[in-house]
Amino acid sequence: MEALQLPLPAQWIEPIWVGVQILLILLAGYFTQRFVAKCLKRLGERYPFPPQLLMPLRGGLRWLIMGSALIVVLERLGVSATVLWTALSGFVAVAAVAFFAMWSVLSNLLCAILIFTVGPFRLGDVVELVDTVDKPGVKGRVVAINLLYTTLIEVEEAGTGSVMVQVPNSLFFQRSVRRWRGSDVLPVGSGEQ
Repeated sequence: MEALQLPLPAQWIEPIWVGVQILLILLAGYFTQRFVAKCLKRLGERYPFPPQLLMPLRGGLRWLIMGSALIVVLERLGVSATVLWTALSGFVAVAAVAFFAMWSVLSNLLCAILIFTVGPFRLGDVVELVDTVDKPGVKGRVVAINLLYTTLIEVEEAGTGSVMVQVPNSLFFQRSVRRWRGSDVLPVGSGEQ
């Protein structure tokens, strides 16, 4: 009976040892992060670094140190580092592709919020997007503003009708814009300004 009980404590030693190693790794990561934060604070006091630079740097280094500690912990638990890096790089690649694919939409959404809050123009105003000084751009009366486009109605010079133009909201922040307030405007097709 006693011979069967000897291997039992030996089975518990290895998981306890792995737990102690994980605890030491996490503590080392925590204290390393604190040390780096203290060093950055001293650098900020000694040299005139702007706080806008130190705060993101401190946060980025904190994430880097604790992420590295987490990877070492997972590796200690038996997860292969190659598998972790493959999964991480795959996730980053997919996130980058998704970000670039949605950049145009997100840009237009943000610009729509700016148009609604800042109010560079409003419904009924006549706006003109200026391409260059000598080349006129799109000009029309604002008839609708939504989250992606601002709809302008362009009156033809010859009086043949009107054309609806949907302009992406981001263009209003990338180009120069001329604006005439609602009732103070001559008709769009009159040619006079």
